[in-house]
Amino acid sequence: MPGRRQRKVLEMVLRGRSDANLAFSDLVDLLQALGFSQRISGSHHVFWKEGVIEIMNLQPRGPKANPYQVRQVRNILMKYGLGANDDQPL
Repeated sequence: MPGRRQRKVLEMVLRGRSDANLAFSDLVDLLQALGFSQRISGSHHVFWKEGVIEIMNLQPRGPKANPYQVRQVRNILMKYGLGANDDQPL
């Protein structure tokens, strides 16, 4: 059942305490659960969502997400209030 794991990952991203230890696959799953569309070209994972001006171009660093890209995702989630409300589907 989706939701529980993504909420834990969302909490990790928003707290910003483990940017260097976040699995890239968890970050991808979170963005998809928040309604972002994804296109993959080589190692580049491009995410976009209607109503969000920014387009995120993320690349894994081995099995982990790049810390600066986790910060980028956090800033966008906070800017648009994504995942902050319980009525936001996850």
